[in-house]
Amino acid sequence: MGARAVSLLQRSGALVALVAAIVVGAMRYYDFLTAENLLNVLRQNSMLGLVALGMTFVILTGGIDLSVGSLVAVAGVVAARLSPAGSLVALVCGIAAAALLGLVNGVLISKVRIQPFIVTLAMMIAARGAALAATSEQSVSLGAAASGLAWLGRGDVGGLPVPVLLLLLAYLVGWVALRYTRFGRYVFAIGDSEEAARLMGLPADRIVMATYALSGALAGLAGVILTARLGAGQPVAATGWELDAIAAVVVGGTLLSGGQGGAGSTLIGVLLLGVIFNLFNLEGTITPWWQWVMRGAFLLVVVVVQGRLQRREAHG
Repeated sequence: MGARAVSLLQRSGALVALVAAIVVGAMRYYDFLTAENLLNVLRQNSMLGLVALGMTFVILTGGIDLSVGSLVAVAGVVAARLSPAGSLVALVCGIAAAALLGLVNGVLISKVRIQPFIVTLAMMIAARGAALAATSEQSVSLGAAASGLAWLGRGDVGGLPVPVLLLLLAYLVGWVALRYTRFGRYVFAIGDSEEAARLMGLPADRIVMATYALSGALAGLAGVILTARLGAGQPVAATGWELDAIAAVVVGGTLLSGGQGGAGSTLIGVLLLGVIFNLFNLEGTITPWWQWVMRGAFLLVVVVVQGRLQRREAHG
């Protein structure tokens, strides 16, 4: 297999798989291509998609963020607690709380030089514990003053759910940022080689801090939307989302080693996983536990194939 074919497969493999999954779904299940089912797939995966977008920026720098699921819960609880003060206060403070915790991750990683895995694992545990302690392990209902927030989670514009519109807007902004801005070029440069980026005079520490803060902010937005949709902040919400977000990023074609990938590929990865598990649900014979087994196996296969393609590309 030539280097060009290997590169094309690595970049477009997820898209080919997505198209194949859609074709299989359309041929096997009558309800698959209905507007109700497709909108449900998009709505169900919109919040995870926001988390995965933030994870994309982090992974492109060669890092990892295991705390995003807990930050979703923290943002949701904060938004619900402050909802009596109005929708805007709840929205801003929920996102800000998660972004601040993400910034703490970035500072510890870039300034204190602790490994991202350890820092974000500690934050995952601490943030989840804080959310549970602050709520006494109980959900926090949205206040009546937060009617606008409820629209954010349950409303629609022109027939499209608001969370889906926010997802598309976020990915458009993320794609533009990575492709056309200095910040995006710096993110890729650090992922290629942080040491080389520093020697070139790039502000590596600030970029790393910014990516983790961005990851936290997007997790916070997902948490606020989830709370708006459920009508309450759940301290146990989004458990395991960090793994799903990493899976979506990797399946889309972004390398765990950093420096290669992008927002568009992650969106394809999110949609691919969403469609596959929608097909599992339509099949009706695959239990949730076996779905988890198949999810893990699928991710492992993707990582192995990705590694082989990367080695072949490196050797021409």
